[in-house]
Amino acid sequence: MSQRVLIVEDEALIALDLTFCLETLGHEVIATAADSAEALAAAEEGVDLALVDLNLRDGPTGPALGEALARDHGAMVIYLTANPRQVGPGVRGPVGVLSKPYTEGSVAEAVRFAVSLREGRCASPPPGLRLLAGAPGEGCARQPHL
Repeated sequence: MSQRVLIVEDEALIALDLTFCLETLGHEVIATAADSAEALAAAEEGVDLALVDLNLRDGPTGPALGEALARDHGAMVIYLTANPRQVGPGVRGPVGVLSKPYTEGSVAEAVRFAVSLREGRCASPPPGLRLLAGAPGEGCARQPHL
């Protein structure tokens, strides 16, 4: 099923590459945003899935932004980062963390997993995706949490 996807990434080439990957998978990229304000404005139009970098144009705002997108907009959130330790304990709502550098294949697997959870189906997380405590579908997944 096609999802409405928000990409939150301050590096234009990475955002473009993610857009191409997601559209190839059949999803609709509703917007790319480089900071929290742009992302929250775009989410007002409705979002199913958000891929969120941790360090954005407005600083290390990705963790709080991901929580807000999950809590206030019902989005499945996957963090993308070169430093997964920046997602501290207590982050609630987002699905997990996909470490950079990632491949199109690992993004595709993480997105498929998040879509499965959104649709209420149990699924095993892909090897590159580290789940967060309190993630949606937590009872289904069989992997240690961050």
